[in-house]
Amino acid sequence: MARVVIMGAGVSGHTAASFLQDWVGKDHEIVVVTPNSKWNWIPSNIWVGVGEMTKEEVTFDLAPIYEKVGATFKQAKAVSIHPEGGSDEESPYIIIESTEAGREGESETLTYDYLINATGPKLNFDATPGLGNGKGGLGDNTVSVCTADHAIHANQELQACIEKMKKGERQKFLIGTGHGMCTCQGAAFEYIFNTEYTLQKAGVRDMADITWISNESFLGDFGIGGLHIKRGGYAASSKLFAESIYSERDVGWIIGAHINKVEKGKAHYELLDGTMGEEEFDFAMLIPPFAGVGLKAYNKAGEDMTGDIFAPNGFLKVDADYTPKPYEEWKAADWPRNYQNPTFKNIFAIGIAFAPPHLISKPMSSPNGTPINPTPPRTGMPSAMIGKAVAMSIRDMIEGAAEPTHTACMAEMGAACVASTGKGLFSGTAAALTVYPVVPDFEKYPGLGRDLDYTFGEIGLAGHWIKHLLHHGFLYKAQMKPGWKMIPE
Repeated sequence: MARVVIMGAGVSGHTAASFLQDWVGKDHEIVVVTPNSKWNWIPSNIWVGVGEMTKEEVTFDLAPIYEKVGATFKQAKAVSIHPEGGSDEESPYIIIESTEAGREGESETLTYDYLINATGPKLNFDATPGLGNGKGGLGDNTVSVCTADHAIHANQELQACIEKMKKGERQKFLIGTGHGMCTCQGAAFEYIFNTEYTLQKAGVRDMADITWISNESFLGDFGIGGLHIKRGGYAASSKLFAESIYSERDVGWIIGAHINKVEKGKAHYELLDGTMGEEEFDFAMLIPPFAGVGLKAYNKAGEDMTGDIFAPNGFLKVDADYTPKPYEEWKAADWPRNYQNPTFKNIFAIGIAFAPPHLISKPMSSPNGTPINPTPPRTGMPSAMIGKAVAMSIRDMIEGAAEPTHTACMAEMGAACVASTGKGLFSGTAAALTVYPVVPDFEKYPGLGRDLDYTFGEIGLAGHWIKHLLHHGFLYKAQMKPGWKMIPE
């Protein structure tokens, strides 16, 4: 009997666990290790952050779901990987520490035949002094919507600002990215326009100054180098698309910015041209940069080999081309296809946990040498598709295949994104975008790097309804209710 251990139960890890349990769970053991007791549909945290949804509407308990389908669930965090085994254990194993109430810190050794790293990111608030005020997403300086609890706190702060505006006190809102190497611009994009819409509904929009701040070199980069949308026989850039939305809703912007320090009511930043600036605020929602969760790796002799299987940013190395090369030499072929570690063939990484070979957006830095550019997004639809592909490969390897059998390369993969720009059944809107492929392939699609027949975007009420359908559909799928496999990734 094979044991597959999955570290993490976010979108990618839970997808892999669901399919593996369905395909091989009767004959083999599927073990899910995650520090969280609840699954969170993260895209809808945006709505929690403006008071349009509750935490209970975007989360559910994981233990009953895994118990129902027969998977083993351990509420714990993985702390180290021992891919060669150890002096007392011939099989490869990981060491985990419980996060379950009453058992916090209890250590356990867990052997595996196959290991999937789906740990996601560490929310690296400490990379920017003062971001979150030393309390992560629950700090007083800035708020976050990265978790459901963070989003609850963000809404509390937002409602306090609304009450001040109702009393005649003007408020300044600063929303975007909190570091020069952030990703998830899309989440901040959704939040700024849901905030703007919420202020309209509250009747206080005229008392608010709203500013977007981002490490993007142009509006609409979104960490994928931007895109072009086919419209009426010509290609319109996402820059034009985004600038139109910001202008129509009277939202100012500061771009190419690395926030290097946050104080109460003030953000300090450096721009791509090397100049320094300050922006005052009453309310700031700034996405933190991501890093690996800090897993260590040791060889059979107990010597540290973390650098052998993890990149410097803490993400796991997979079958990508990590050779340093100039931007002009980057290729779609650099990106991984199987998500298998090149040294240990029974270890895979999915979702945010795998180390990308390079940026997707053009690398940039200020004259002071400060990198200011978005890092690659690996969330949502790509994460789920990668999780399923790796699950299929492991299923086939358990049954005798010598190598991974399925691929999900981001340079060959399309993705759809529906970004809410205001929640309301008859007045809400959302920007619906599709991009193919996610990583541009300039050899296959000269000029723009993408196929315009499958890359398009619209904004309107229909997109908002689609966003609602996705919310309910993916929560249904994640709970493995009848027919869940019919809902696509």
